[in-house]
Amino acid sequence: MTNATPDRPNFDRRSHWEHVYSAKQPDNVSWYQRHPEYSLDLIKGTAAGVSAEIIDVGGGASTLVDHLLDAGYRNITVLDIAHGAIERARERLGARAGRVVWLQRDITEFSPDKPYDIWHDRAVFHFLTDRLDRSRYVRVMARAINPGAHAIIATFGPKGPGRCSGLQVVRYSPDTLSAVLGDSFRLVESRTEQHTTPGGSSQDFIYCRFKRVAP
Repeated sequence: MTNATPDRPNFDRRSHWEHVYSAKQPDNVSWYQRHPEYSLDLIKGTAAGVSAEIIDVGGGASTLVDHLLDAGYRNITVLDIAHGAIERARERLGARAGRVVWLQRDITEFSPDKPYDIWHDRAVFHFLTDRLDRSRYVRVMARAINPGAHAIIATFGPKGPGRCSGLQVVRYSPDTLSAVLGDSFRLVESRTEQHTTPGGSSQDFIYCRFKRVAP
């Protein structure tokens, strides 16, 4: 699979992320969080309850799934483009991994087979620098969550880095992210975070919770 664009004619997104997770331990990547406080608070804020269908997009090796299981959530799907990332998480969870649905997919090509109550994405959307990829992502998300459901998306904020993991990114404010998602998603709340990387640097993030509304 390639995800070439005019400025990156030979880029293969899946190979890139497989290499990242083969070269680094999950707790050494810049976006690592031991305790994903903001994500957990926003998920709880949906009031969807522990029976909610949750999909963590790009969740791979993230510890969010651990904390969701600890909190009693029963219907969790983790999607990631990199097999290596998923395997790291499964190994970490041990027997508990069997309580999670694991999907290796490119989110821009994902075909959901059921609706989700909560869509969560921390640090995937800002890597989609191509307009067509962003449009595909939004269409997939609109198919995956029904009106009344929630989308929680975290990206680099306006003062965040312009590149991450060797790739260019797009930085957002709550208003610009809302504009990209379009009228089918209403911004409910937003927060800012100064994320400290494992290397000790600070990164500006925004977290936004949207509600899916009828088109």
